[in-house]
Amino acid sequence: MGRTQSYDTAAVIRRAREIFWESGYEDAAIPDLERATGLNRSSIYNAFGSKRGLFDAAVDSYLDEVIRPLLQPFSATPVARDAIVEYFGRLRSTFHNADSPASANGCLLINSANAPIARDAAVRETVAAYREELRAAIGRGVTAYRPTHDPGANARLADACAAMIVAAFALARVDNAAALQCIDTAIHLLDDHT
Repeated sequence: MGRTQSYDTAAVIRRAREIFWESGYEDAAIPDLERATGLNRSSIYNAFGSKRGLFDAAVDSYLDEVIRPLLQPFSATPVARDAIVEYFGRLRSTFHNADSPASANGCLLINSANAPIARDAAVRETVAAYREELRAAIGRGVTAYRPTHDPGANARLADACAAMIVAAFALARVDNAAALQCIDTAIHLLDDHT
């Protein structure tokens, strides 16, 4: 007869996500994951198959619990005109707060894109899908903010704003002021094109 699971899987994944977010996949040592999750190595491997399986679960959790709630206003029908302005305001507040995970650690997926784990095809696909999801959401926000403008101009503006977001997340760990400047640049781009 098998043992009954005595832990909350979602809570374990969240705690592991914090380690991967802070350290990256390669530097997230199994002992650190054991301490954070409260599971021993064999329990981690039994539950997730491998460290990589736990990382994949952490990435899914990150998308579902961190990224998609921020992008949710862009899924409304119709998208509110100021949704994009409010989104950038929330990002700016997040980067301004030195204690926020995004300010301290950037973006789990952008960090992964710049690490050896990105050589893995599945990770590259996940990062590309995330970037496209972000770009599409920003595109809907730009269109709602500038409904009478040329669609091509809106698409270029959305590309530029999405690039500024990616740059902000990439810079957050090493130069928070530069990350904030990227968000401010995106806000100014919106203002300059209204």
